[in-house]
Amino acid sequence: MTNRFQARPQSARRSLVMACGVSVCLVVSLLSGCGYMIGPAHDPAITSIEIPTFENDTYRRGLEQMLTEAVQKEVVKRTTMRIVRGPGAQTKLTGRIVDAQKSVLGETMFDDPRELQLSLIVEVKWQDMRTGQIIEDGIPIDAETVALFSQADFAPEVGQSTATAVHDSVQRAARRIVDLMEMPW
Repeated sequence: MTNRFQARPQSARRSLVMACGVSVCLVVSLLSGCGYMIGPAHDPAITSIEIPTFENDTYRRGLEQMLTEAVQKEVVKRTTMRIVRGPGAQTKLTGRIVDAQKSVLGETMFDDPRELQLSLIVEVKWQDMRTGQIIEDGIPIDAETVALFSQADFAPEVGQSTATAVHDSVQRAARRIVDLMEMPW
């Protein structure tokens, strides 16, 4: 009968030790971060942004409208900022499409393009309109401008076209632009 009573405190101690071990592991894993962030990824002090139509230095017309619209949709979807036109905005995001190139990656034996690649190069600048300073998030090439490269591969043989590649490349560029607006951690 005494063995039964002695077994209980040992099992209770084991349970307590196990619970402490699990809780320590949980706290350590939460504090280590694992690449995650608690709270908003964007600065909550910035509540409004102006995104005028991007400039286009290429011969592909309409890219500026597509990219501006895609960036505006990404900002609305992923941030708490509202898009404002004119002087009421706290910040302003301007951009310029520097280059758009279509390259052949592979050909058939009859020199028909089998796989192509569309590349976009975009420069963006995010400015705080209250102070006039450039908000530097991401890795800037110089103090005022960040250049982004976006590529999309497409294969005409399987029904893809330049239009699908343009759409994919514009969407990737828009996501990368909004990624630059995140706070560093």
